[in-house]
Amino acid sequence: MAMRLVTLLVSVLAIALPASAEPQDPTDLLGSWTFQTKPYRNGQCLMTGTMRLSSDPAEGLYACELTAVEVCSMWGRSVVLQTCAARRFGDQVSVRSTISQMLEQKLEGMIYVPDNFALTVQDSSRMFGALVSAATAPVEFRRSEEGIS
Repeated sequence: MAMRLVTLLVSVLAIALPASAEPQDPTDLLGSWTFQTKPYRNGQCLMTGTMRLSSDPAEGLYACELTAVEVCSMWGRSVVLQTCAARRFGDQVSVRSTISQMLEQKLEGMIYVPDNFALTVQDSSRMFGALVSAATAPVEFRRSEEGIS
C-alpha cells in the first residue's frame, strides 16, 4: 500500500511541475565569454579578449569566434579576429583558432600565431586553463553578462 502511495505521489508531482522546473545543464558553454591571461614573456605581455560559442550539429563541438587583444611592453598592441572550433570532452575543452583578420598590428612584419586554448570547465560561468600559442600562459574565461541596449 505504501509503495502504491509513493508511486501515485511521484506521478502527480511529475504532472504538476511545469516543464521549466526541469534542471538545465549547468555547464552548457553556449554564449559569450571574456578571457584574460596571466602576464607572460617575463611579465611583458598580457592577453584579454572575448569568445562567442554557438552550437554545432556534432555533439560536443561548438563553432566560435574570438577577438584577442595582446598588449606587450616591448612591441605594442595587436587586436586579432579569429574563427575557432571548440571541442568538449567531459569537463575538458579544446579551442583551435584560425586568424580571420588583423584589426590592429604590433610591429610591421611580425607574424601573429593563432590563439589556441586548453581549458577545464569549473562551472557554468568559469573555465580555467592555458593559452597555447607562440607563448603559453594561464588563462581564465568568465561568462559574459549580456545586457540589452
